[in-house]
Amino acid sequence: MPRPRAGSGSPALGIDFGTSNSAVSFIAEDGLARLVPLEGAATAMPTAVFFNSEDPGTHFGREAVGLYLAGVEGRLMRSLKSLLGSSLVEEETAVGRGTLSFKAIIALFLGELRARAAAHLGTEPQRVVIGRPVHFVDEDEARDRRAQEVLAQAATGAGFPEVSFELEPIAAALDYERRLASESLVLVVDIGGGTSDFTVVRLGPRRMGKRDRKGDILATTGVHIGGTDYDRQLNLQRVMPLFGLRHVGPTGREVPSAAFFDLASWHLIHRMYTPRKLREVRELRGDYADTRLHDRLLTVLDQRLGHFVASEVERAKIDVSQHGVSARVDLGRVEAGLQAAIAPAGMAADLAGLLQGVVDCAADCVRRAGLQAGGVDAIYLTGGSSALRPFQQLLRERFAGTEVIEGDLFGGVASGLSYAASRD
Repeated sequence: MPRPRAGSGSPALGIDFGTSNSAVSFIAEDGLARLVPLEGAATAMPTAVFFNSEDPGTHFGREAVGLYLAGVEGRLMRSLKSLLGSSLVEEETAVGRGTLSFKAIIALFLGELRARAAAHLGTEPQRVVIGRPVHFVDEDEARDRRAQEVLAQAATGAGFPEVSFELEPIAAALDYERRLASESLVLVVDIGGGTSDFTVVRLGPRRMGKRDRKGDILATTGVHIGGTDYDRQLNLQRVMPLFGLRHVGPTGREVPSAAFFDLASWHLIHRMYTPRKLREVRELRGDYADTRLHDRLLTVLDQRLGHFVASEVERAKIDVSQHGVSARVDLGRVEAGLQAAIAPAGMAADLAGLLQGVVDCAADCVRRAGLQAGGVDAIYLTGGSSALRPFQQLLRERFAGTEVIEGDLFGGVASGLSYAASRD
């Protein structure tokens, strides 16, 4: 195991607390960032917490998702980062036999990351640099500041006495810079589960030793669109119609849509299982001309299959993007033989509006840096959702002729955060 740098004491951690996945890094004795294995050899861990009702306990990451999808009774929490900046983060929610605030659940998850890092390093980390998007909340500075404050409080509650922050695209830039042989002007593109962030920055070997890099940053922009938004849109377009979305009932009106939007949103799915919501959905039966659709919706809610459906949509999205062919969304747990399909062209069409907004934000970053579209030397991609084929195609079209480099999609930001920690 690469040890922390000699004489550094308890090493500072870099934590990329992501909407979908999280990663942790530290600086080893050779001065290079190393990712902490969080689940076996895996260095990226799903940002998921499961409160087990059958055998009271709390589970994290792949284990959390696996137990839920296996049908174990309990409460699965995902996309916790999406709650930062909203009033929901301070609210209490039912877990197991009690209640916890969402902020406390975030603290639990960060505490688990700290514990796993401590087990790997053999020492208790005291200091952490946590990544943050350019904007937790678009166009609301007060809520954006509050989001960081809440995350800092959660990190303190997780056992970190010293907490600081770095912009996620800046962290990605610090990681990429280690690979450059000469100075470059780079557009860093960080597409995560909940946000898309961009930075135009001057990078190079002679700049790495500078303590203050503010003068190298030409512009930053960000928009609150990411992978979970893509999942939600595909869910709404391809799956929710099988449960009644846009279905026209006997009165000539569509079935009310609010339930479908919550059921397609990772961090809102749990709301659909409350007695009040179940009652409201049952009362919709008269709005259906085809009651089979209503039966399917009730099955999803009664058997708490919302996260299963969302996971299937996410899996199909990844398959389509990786292989360029149609993928099946298997809904057999809802109804025998039930399935939906996502095709490459259909996915590109369904996501066109969201992806255009992301690419427009990237172009705006370059414009704010005082450059034309071809004014950067390279585009560096990080964040799992940057691998989406329709996104890369749109990006290449907008920045024709500019080299696009795919970095460490799940570990680059965490590595850069530990470099940021070593600067301090």
